[in-house]
Parts: sequence; structure tokens; C-alpha cells
Amino acid sequence: MKCNNLKNVYNTLLNEFGHQNWWPADTSFEVVIGAVLTQQTKWTNVEQAISNLKEHGLLEPDTLAQADVELIEELVHCCGFYRQKASRLNNIAQYFADIGIENVFNAPTDKLRDDMLSLNGVGNETADSIVLYAANKPKFVIDAYTTRIMDCLGINGNYIKLQELFEKELPVNIDLYKEYHALIVEYAKTYCGKKRCAECLLISDAAKV
Repeated sequence: MKCNNLKNVYNTLLNEFGHQNWWPADTSFEVVIGAVLTQQTKWTNVEQAISNLKEHGLLEPDTLAQADVELIEELVHCCGFYRQKASRLNNIAQYFADIGIENVFNAPTDKLRDDMLSLNGVGNETADSIVLYAANKPKFVIDAYTTRIMDCLGINGNYIKLQELFEKELPVNIDLYKEYHALIVEYAKTYCGKKRCAECLLISDAAKV
């Protein structure tokens, strides 16, 4: 293995792709919306749905919470599972509207994570995306790309185990967590998604045979 630790993996990815400056959003609540919409769909679909919501003035908790669910369904239809996602967005918006964005995000990291997990339709990845990218608190996001790449590197484990590994080996740095996760996504889309396994930058020639 060329990259015998997670820091080396990060440096290899950064050298290949450069800084990603992820997550693209104008507001923290837009990040929350994107984190819900991106479940089981491509980001281009999320961008279209967010654009649709923006045109209708529904990128704020109060307006989204009060919006007709059927309208939300229509606007996020392009993301798939649109009925589930519309209902979840409506409920999450109500939660943020009731408590206030600043009050939600001012909670300690672990409490914020637990609060997000208590919301309908929010799992580990979505919760951690909100914690890291919307609230700017240190939680490393593990997604299917990360699991796949780690498996190829001989590192196995469930979501929590992999998260603990990253957070143990890396310095606690919000910008680093964001950049690393974004680089993994970009690498997986460029190499793994296109089955360019023979060109893998992270595995030694011997390991490819």
C-alpha cells in the first residue's frame, strides 16, 4: 500500500485534486436542506431542487415549515424519494423554526449530533454532514465512498468504527475534515465510479494484482 496511513491518503488526494472548498451553499440552513436531499441521489439533482426551493423563497426554516408539502414534493421531485424527502424537510424546518438556527447549532457537538439523529429520516451521514458543514463542528463524515475506499485499503468497519479511526488519526480540525471528505468523494467519482481500479493512486502495484 502506498498510503500506509490516513494522513498519507489525504496528501495523495490533495495533490491529485487540490482544494475542493466543499460544501457549496449560501447559508447554514441550505446545507441542512442539501444534506437531506443528497440521500440516494446525485448532487446535480440536489442543486436543481435547491434552485427550485430558492425560487419559491423556501430556503429558510419558517417559510419551509409553513409550505404546503405537495409543493415541496413538486420542487424536490428531481431528487427521487420526493415524498419522503419533502416530509422530512418540512419536519426539520419546523424543528429549526421552533428552536432557532443559532440555538440549534450552539449545542455541544455530541448533543447536536444526537438532536439531529432524533429527527425523522436523519441517519449518521446526514447528521454528521449537518454537524460538520452547517454547524462547523468537528465530526468526520463517513459515506459509501469512504467505506468503499477504506475496504480497498484493507480497513474494514461500520460507520462508527471508521469515524473513530479518522478522528483518532487526524488532528481535530474542521477545515481538514471538510476537505478530506470532499476529496474522498471526488476521488471515488473519478476513479471508483468509473471502475478505474487499475489506476488507483492509493494501492501499490503489488496489491492490484
